[in-house]
Amino acid sequence: MPLHDIPLQSLAGAPASLSGLPGRVYLIVNVASKCGLTPQYLGLEALHERYSDRGFSVVGFPCNQFGGQEPGTAEEIQTFCSTTYGVTFPMMAKIDVNGDGRHPLYTELAATRDKDGAAGDVQWNFEKFLVDDTGAVTRFRPAVTPDDPELTTAIEKALTD
Repeated sequence: MPLHDIPLQSLAGAPASLSGLPGRVYLIVNVASKCGLTPQYLGLEALHERYSDRGFSVVGFPCNQFGGQEPGTAEEIQTFCSTTYGVTFPMMAKIDVNGDGRHPLYTELAATRDKDGAAGDVQWNFEKFLVDDTGAVTRFRPAVTPDDPELTTAIEKALTD
């Protein structure tokens, strides 16, 4: 099944898919509210605002698999993201990104190799996957910040191709 058509669920509990979200290029990020990388929400929101009028959207997937750093309910996550970081990009329901309960979207994404040629499990919170309108995926590990030129250059390229 194409990535754009894999069934998802919004943070509010509604059925969703990438193809049903605004945009044609997506930055998929597993997020957490109580992580040292949580301030990346600011940069993710800035990317979303900067490129959304060109067909781009950040899509957040809360995940509690790394040190229990996303323990909240859907309502708590939504409140935290909007009041603390002003998040306006789509947030999906909390999922597993690794292990036996891995969401089908992440089964596909995890097969993508990073710039060093490594694929497999998501390493930590805030790992990023850039999905273009053809379904091609580029993987960025958690240490790649939203303002990293490597990431912004890839977004620009995906939006102009």
